[in-house]
Amino acid sequence: MAKESVKARERKRVADVTKYAAKRKALKEAGDYIGLDKLPRNASPVRLHNRCKLTGRPKGYMRKFGINRVTFREMALAGKIPGLTKASW
Repeated sequence: MAKESVKARERKRVADVTKYAAKRKALKEAGDYIGLDKLPRNASPVRLHNRCKLTGRPKGYMRKFGINRVTFREMALAGKIPGLTKASW
C-alpha cells in the first residue's frame, strides 16, 4: 500500500494536467515554447504515472480496470468484478 502522500501527489498531478491541457495545446500549436516553459512542470502529461485506484501500487497496473494485478485477483476471486469468473478447464 502506497503512502497517502504519494497517492495525493499523483491526484494533484492529474488535476494539474487536466487544468492546463487546453492551454498547453494552444501554446504547442502556436509554437510558443517559452510560454510552455512558464507552465508548471506537473502540467505535463508525461509526468503522470498509472497507479492503482485503491492501493496506489505503481506496478502491475491493469488499464482496463484501473487497479493493480494483486487487487484485481482478490476482487475477482471475491466476485466483486461483474462478468469475471475464474478459468477452469
